[in-house]
Amino acid sequence: MERLPQGVRRLAVQLRTGIPLDVLWDVLTDYERLETFIPNLAKSELVRRDGPTVQLQQVGSQQLLGLRFSAQVTLELTEYRPEGLLQFRMLRGDFRRFEGSWRVRSLPEGSSLLYELTVQGCLGMPIALIEERLRDDLSSNLSAVEAEARLRWSKH
Repeated sequence: MERLPQGVRRLAVQLRTGIPLDVLWDVLTDYERLETFIPNLAKSELVRRDGPTVQLQQVGSQQLLGLRFSAQVTLELTEYRPEGLLQFRMLRGDFRRFEGSWRVRSLPEGSSLLYELTVQGCLGMPIALIEERLRDDLSSNLSAVEAEARLRWSKH
């Protein structure tokens, strides 16, 4: 995690796995089923697709200090399939900034999956309070994608 000015945080986590790149890509781009395997994602709805550009409406929900915290975002994603890159940015939502990417690459022994996120909380949201949660969520999201990909791959 990198701490930037004005409460901006940049996080990155990488995973190496034996799962083929195509299976990982299919899981990442299964937009309307993301909520079934990504922890704390209450809703993921495909609003529009225009070629490689996709618009999603997502709602995240979780317990924080005994309170239920919910955040809503409308994301624009751009698929760069040949490069294994899926970039996203918030068009509107409950953050001042929410953008990043998923990147899949083939390795001799499988694939690597890299998840990067730059986030800036809304005014009044103490970033220090959610830092640990962001770090945990990044790792659990990556693990959830791998678990879903492993499940789908085992059915082939």
